[in-house]
Amino acid sequence: MVLRLGLPKGSLQHATFELFARAGYHVSASSRSYYPKIDDPEIEAVLMRAQEIPRYVTSGALDAGLSGWDWVIETEADVESVCDLVYSKATNQAARWVLAVASDSAIRSPQDLQGKRIATEVVNVTRKYLSERGVTADVEFSWGATEVKVPELVDAICELTETGASLRANNLRILDTVLETNTKLIANRKAWGDPWKRGKIETLSMLLQGALLGEQKVGLKMNVARADLDGVLALLPALRQPTISPLHNQDWVAVETVLDEKAARDLIPELRRAGAEGIVEYPLNKVIP
Repeated sequence: MVLRLGLPKGSLQHATFELFARAGYHVSASSRSYYPKIDDPEIEAVLMRAQEIPRYVTSGALDAGLSGWDWVIETEADVESVCDLVYSKATNQAARWVLAVASDSAIRSPQDLQGKRIATEVVNVTRKYLSERGVTADVEFSWGATEVKVPELVDAICELTETGASLRANNLRILDTVLETNTKLIANRKAWGDPWKRGKIETLSMLLQGALLGEQKVGLKMNVARADLDGVLALLPALRQPTISPLHNQDWVAVETVLDEKAARDLIPELRRAGAEGIVEYPLNKVIP
């Protein structure tokens, strides 16, 4: 039996392949190939635009796939949402579809878009947002270069952003957030009901989430005199409790823990002052809670 898996082609492809590598799957594809090789004989992968993956997962042409939650909503796909995978081509944070206008525009709120023209790739998402606020506008599909259409061609746009830097660079001002989105692992409902396929998808979900969590964490090892142990332990966070192992010298122990990478820089000097020695920080591929 084989699991048919859709992977996003384009801007997210490299980040996806890197995530799979940290999860333990080697994925490779030539520049012209739509069928990447993966070192798991039970998975057949296909590359396609993220916008299309929810539709093919819904139909059963794919058993599962990685796509943005925005495209699941935009295509009204009927899929099982297995897990969130918050990563992107630039940052490991959720992205936003936002309404934006020219910086000097008189439009100050979504209600001011009544009767205006808006360009976007997510027509259905934008129309639903406006409808919920009682606003009627002409929402048209944009084939690209959406940011340059304001204000000569359209009054506003609904565009995807992670940091807002590109919008500011194009002299645009954000009115409101329409939708927050991130990559999700989604599954066909029939495949999700199949015990073998569901098990395969759940394993994939666990390893991919573990890889993302591992990217945020580091491991710390150190030697601590028993006399200083309580003081060192008081400083240490851990997923459960730090691991403590006896050393050949019975007056000393080895201590190992996992913590947020951002915390390590400030914590290591404190541990040294508390008596820890031989402190080693090391990266983690995966953390499975």
